[in-house]
Amino acid sequence: MGREKRFFVIGLGNFGFHVGKTLYEAGHEVIAIDVDRDKVQRIQDYATYAVVGDAVNKEFLSGQGVGEMAAVVVSTGERSHLSTLITLYLKELKVPRILVKAVSEDHGRILEKVGATDVIYPEKDMAVKTARGLSTPNILEFIPLAEDYSITEAEPPAHFIGKTLAQLDLRKNLQVTIIGIKDVLSGSFSLVPTPHYVIKDSDLLIFLGKSDDIEKALKA
Repeated sequence: MGREKRFFVIGLGNFGFHVGKTLYEAGHEVIAIDVDRDKVQRIQDYATYAVVGDAVNKEFLSGQGVGEMAAVVVSTGERSHLSTLITLYLKELKVPRILVKAVSEDHGRILEKVGATDVIYPEKDMAVKTARGLSTPNILEFIPLAEDYSITEAEPPAHFIGKTLAQLDLRKNLQVTIIGIKDVLSGSFSLVPTPHYVIKDSDLLIFLGKSDDIEKALKA
């Protein structure tokens, strides 16, 4: 397989297990590793290879061909020092993308300094997503980006229906852009819709902008 379809998952707790399983079920090649034999056995039916081994060993990682992977996901639970060392080794082995689960903000900053390309805060991210869903029920999907920006999928609020994008003028008023619209009835999708597009109650809107500004647009 090409690089784009090969992934390596280190640490098979709930987070690592579900990442590996989801990638495998999507048709990718997944190599999963943990020091716990029971965890390795649990994922055997959902991975290309499941290996009992200690990833805190640069020679072992090199022997597994991590440098040929599209990405490596590191999830070693509360053992922050282990994930930090593993991240350093992966960086030295020239892994193109290193995604690491952090246990705290400070740990995340350390991970970035030693080579993590993506730092993941599962509980924080899910908490933010849950809170935004409660605060603004129209929101169906929330993807945080850098510097308070996000991509958000939402149902159109009542004051959007029947208006064109030009009439709403969200970019001028709130620095928010609707980058895509999907009609759930027809299945059609409009990428970067024109200003003359009239919003229907069957549309799903995809916004790009600061998260607070998107919420203001939906509540206005």
